[in-house]
Amino acid sequence: MLIPFLIVIIAGILLSLAIFFIINTFIAPRKIEQLIGLFNQGKIAMVIKNAKKIIAKESRNYGAHYYLGLAYLKEENMDMALVELRTVNLIGIFDKYCPEIEFRKQIASLFMHFNQIEEALKEYLVLIRLQPRDAELYYQAGVLFELRRRNDMAVSYFVKTLELDKNHADAHFKLGVAYYNQKRSIEAKIELETALKLNAENYQAHYYLGRIDSEFKDFINALRHYEEAMKDTEFRPKALIERAACYMNMGNYEKAIAESQRALSLIEDESSSAALFARWIMGGSYEQTRDLDRAIEQWEKIYAKRPSFRNVAEKLSQYQELRLDDRVKDYLTANHDEFVSICQSVVLGMGLEIREATDIPGGCQILAVEAETKWRNARKMPKLVRFYRISDVIRDSTVRALHELIKKMNITRGVIFSSSLFAKSAYEYAETRPIDLFNQEKLREFLTNANIDYHLVQNASKPPEQPNPPDTLK
Repeated sequence: MLIPFLIVIIAGILLSLAIFFIINTFIAPRKIEQLIGLFNQGKIAMVIKNAKKIIAKESRNYGAHYYLGLAYLKEENMDMALVELRTVNLIGIFDKYCPEIEFRKQIASLFMHFNQIEEALKEYLVLIRLQPRDAELYYQAGVLFELRRRNDMAVSYFVKTLELDKNHADAHFKLGVAYYNQKRSIEAKIELETALKLNAENYQAHYYLGRIDSEFKDFINALRHYEEAMKDTEFRPKALIERAACYMNMGNYEKAIAESQRALSLIEDESSSAALFARWIMGGSYEQTRDLDRAIEQWEKIYAKRPSFRNVAEKLSQYQELRLDDRVKDYLTANHDEFVSICQSVVLGMGLEIREATDIPGGCQILAVEAETKWRNARKMPKLVRFYRISDVIRDSTVRALHELIKKMNITRGVIFSSSLFAKSAYEYAETRPIDLFNQEKLREFLTNANIDYHLVQNASKPPEQPNPPDTLK
């Protein structure tokens, strides 16, 4: 009795194995082939319906999961597509019904869609092992390393891309940007120019070429590149800001203001670094044109968003007296002729006679002598007085230059008035030299005590007939 029973059990097992073999060899593949046929015909709803039926009976049917994932992709249901492809990855079986290379490209793109950079990078590194001669795979890996801020690795993969495909325009561009971020400007320029030769419509390459030209003070070429970069919608505000910076550096403050305003009209986020930088350029340009009310308006808007932005807090502190003292405001905002008259009135208020007034960068310079001396025949001692209305701190180099000049001209004493501050080194240098330094507070005192009347000062301060001034002041 036992032997026939064992024979029946063994026969049952063999029959089950035969049925399983038949299903896996013929029936299951046929179901997947039907899914493939429906998918190729564009019958996506049928693919989803049939794939779900197969999975309900065979939860590990990788082919059904794969085509269900592809069907969800067609319907742009990215969340469910990723769920199905992740399941395929866990099962880990790849064949003609689920080709590994195509699968990994699909799931990598999904990881990118959901900003899962690390997972996408893993897939591309696997793909590179599977297809080590595919330049595009190295390029995509380089882009992902770039997103991870691994600039060194990104460079390596972009270089490898170009070894396999020297005409890969995007790789030249990305390598150029990577070199630019590494401060390798010459190499960056070569790559960016090559990218443009291969793709003339890569307007972002023009932006970086403009940045490089700006660094080398070639503002004319930089402006040309930024003009092209503006054709890229994403880069247009940035290109306008850089154009504004170029014009500011070139001293064309009106155009700097105009380009900054154009940039601001395109920027929605007033708190963004781009918006703040545009306003900073406007503020600096208004300052240079002596329109300090508008300059302060821009600095206050920046300060309200980000108090630590660049030197805005310092600027507001420096010019806070404009609201308190009209004389200081006149000194800072007056046109050229009025400014010279104000300076002359201060010199007259010091008890000096004016011999000559000349322009210097950031201000004016007045040669004067003592108006009265205790002894009739005593020689009147000359002084060289400089007035600055610049925002920069006056450093020892400026004081040193004045000292050299008064020695050369045989002048007994030099004086510097400044609407800004003096560096500690400037005070230290002046301590042992015949030079007086008067900062913004002292300047305010002298302006208060001076009898300023532009018309009278201009007439009264005309120098009497004197011998020709020293050649150094001509």
